[in-house]
Amino acid sequence: MGEVVVKEADSQGRVSIPIEWRRGWKSRRLMLIRRGDRIELVPMEATAPSDLFDSIKIPESVDFTDMHSIRKALAESREP
Repeated sequence: MGEVVVKEADSQGRVSIPIEWRRGWKSRRLMLIRRGDRIELVPMEATAPSDLFDSIKIPESVDFTDMHSIRKALAESREP
């Protein structure tokens, strides 16, 4: 199960996360996932803009001056 620490939420719902657990995190941003009556916290690492280059494939036939054409191409690229 891992380490367990019992904490109490303050009046605004905040809970402190032990520093030992946060030391290896590269970001202070967290993704909160609700799973029924549980909450999962996942540290989010920053993504460098250069990591996004060529991450979306759009056909050369798309008219980049027409936003509707771009949106349609993006929607089609998401389909399985």
